[in-house]
Amino acid sequence: MLDTSNHRLADLFAQLGLPNSPRDIEAFVRRHRPLPQAELLSQASFWNPSQATFLREAIRQDSVWAEVVDELNLLLRD
Repeated sequence: MLDTSNHRLADLFAQLGLPNSPRDIEAFVRRHRPLPQAELLSQASFWNPSQATFLREAIRQDSVWAEVVDELNLLLRD
């Protein structure tokens, strides 16, 4: 079955195996920003290999996760 649901930031954090309450997400963003503009989100040092692969594939394949991955990317930039 094809997943066509709209995912939220909390869903993405859960998918990545991270705490996903609003407070947890805010703390994560504060702790890891600013991500340099030249660095791809999936190449950031704070991801484990499976998280990095998920993020890279979400964007590359324009998956149902792409929009929320882009949202996280923007939150982590200056």
